[in-house]
Amino acid sequence: MLHLRVIVPADRTDDIVRLVEGRVGCTHLAVLSGAARDPAGDIVMFDAAREAGDEVIAELRSMGLDDVGAIGVENVDLTLSKRAEEAEKEAPGEAADAVLWEQLSDATREESTLSVTYIAFLALATMIAACGVVLDNAILIVGAMAVGPEFGPLAGICTALVRRAPSLAWRSLVALLVGFAAAMAITVVFSLFMDAVGLFSMDRLNGERPNTGFIYAPDWFSFVVAILAGVAGTLSLTSSKSGALVGVAISVTTVPAAANAAVALSYGAFGQTRGSTEQLLLNLLGIIVAGTLTLLFQKALWSRRRRREAPEPTGP
Repeated sequence: MLHLRVIVPADRTDDIVRLVEGRVGCTHLAVLSGAARDPAGDIVMFDAAREAGDEVIAELRSMGLDDVGAIGVENVDLTLSKRAEEAEKEAPGEAADAVLWEQLSDATREESTLSVTYIAFLALATMIAACGVVLDNAILIVGAMAVGPEFGPLAGICTALVRRAPSLAWRSLVALLVGFAAAMAITVVFSLFMDAVGLFSMDRLNGERPNTGFIYAPDWFSFVVAILAGVAGTLSLTSSKSGALVGVAISVTTVPAAANAAVALSYGAFGQTRGSTEQLLLNLLGIIVAGTLTLLFQKALWSRRRRREAPEPTGP
């Protein structure tokens, strides 16, 4: 269930009450007259099944309440109520399949902002991966994938394409490209330092690497894995069962490819640099394509199901 708290001008409270009372999947309606001070007005609170949440939020926004008042939405982990059970049964679809587009946009907007912390995490992940590719250590590669925050901007681009939000797309693209450029530049310096102290070497980079050699040898399997990871990451982001951005793309080689390209560049091994860069771009493209198509499919599927299963409103 979702809990919604709406601050509304007093002269529009009745409109909100009629909307909630006539909407399938909504229950536990409460009105606190004159309780709001900034902005002044009434507070209307109610619970909604997740399946009905996106439509209710869209209607509240269409009434301009986000401009003259406020709309707050919280996830309710536990609700012991027969009315809540009935509301969930009446709402069309399944809660796990429902996509809250406003929540998705807000989450990706936060995760796709270029910041010092974002660059620091990406640089640390790339440096960990650099150690992994030189040592041919798969455990370090997996660890670097889990640390990397790059799925945030990737999800932001997918969401922006589906919702036609150019500002979100631009911000996400800048965070992705500038973040990787900065992380790779830092990793080049790190590689040169590690070479100076005798921990990295050209021989190790060019030696037999059965566990990490695939990182600079892109093929169709690379694109297939990127597509699968993009679908899995997007479903994890939109599903009510899982929403963590960090680590959802650990099955692809974005960060390790960037690391290998940086280390190879520091040694002048341009063949590996080119192959790793191709691997990186291929995976980024695959994730964006798969994520966007997944969101489009979810949007079309949910809209069709809601039109087919939703009963007529009972309110006046």
